Amino acid sequence: MTVQTKVRPKGPGSLVSKVGASLRHAITSGQYSPGQKLPSEVELTETHQVSRTVIREAVAALKSDGLVEVRQGAGIFVLSPTFQLTANRTVDKARVSSDLEVLEVRAPLEIEAAGLAAARRSPAQEEVIFECHRQVLRCIEQNESIRMADLALHFAIAEATNNPLFRQHLEFHGSAVIPQSRPMPDPDFAEQTAYRRLIHQEHETIVMAISDRDEEAARNAMRDHLRGSQARYRELLRNSRSIPG
Repeated sequence: MTVQTKVRPKGPGSLVSKVGASLRHAITSGQYSPGQKLPSEVELTETHQVSRTVIREAVAALKSDGLVEVRQGAGIFVLSPTFQLTANRTVDKARVSSDLEVLEVRAPLEIEAAGLAAARRSPAQEEVIFECHRQVLRCIEQNESIRMADLALHFAIAEATNNPLFRQHLEFHGSAVIPQSRPMPDPDFAEQTAYRRLIHQEHETIVMAISDRDEEAARNAMRDHLRGSQARYRELLRNSRSIPG
């Protein structure tokens, strides 16, 4: 099923994805070397013409992916490739357990949010949801992390409830709402892409139900999506018992 293209200005979630992609490219291209300090938060807000919140969310995504380290009172530093590889190959059991807890808290609220979004969304809000959904696909096609694009989509759905408390709940957890794009150690390219496309398909079912103003279908689709995420994390915890470290 193909979502119809609708052009809308980029919202805050898209800005986070854009800034994150820019910083990621600067790091992976060698503009910033391992051990080098990134510009300050103030400098980054001025360079990218965005708020501090956007910069913090973008940096949080880079930190989660093992690209940078935030040192309190010192700044943001680029990690060495060796450290990144080691970090990505190790399953942090405590972190996965925490991710699972966040997913469990999200479920009842986001299931209801999807239903309310289907009932209340305006045409403009629908277009923002479509654009966020397309951004996830763009990230997949460019082999980039879908984490921030995923977060932006969930924010857009929460916004479409027209109840600010739903979005505030997600913002309280920040980028931890979307723990990581692939909860597995050192995945290969094909496996990572397949996983991301699965998430995209689950999102599409939610998006189309909201577009069709089908409250029950939207709730069911969000329930299936979040329960699937929980099941994947529980499987990771089970498998991690056999991973040394």
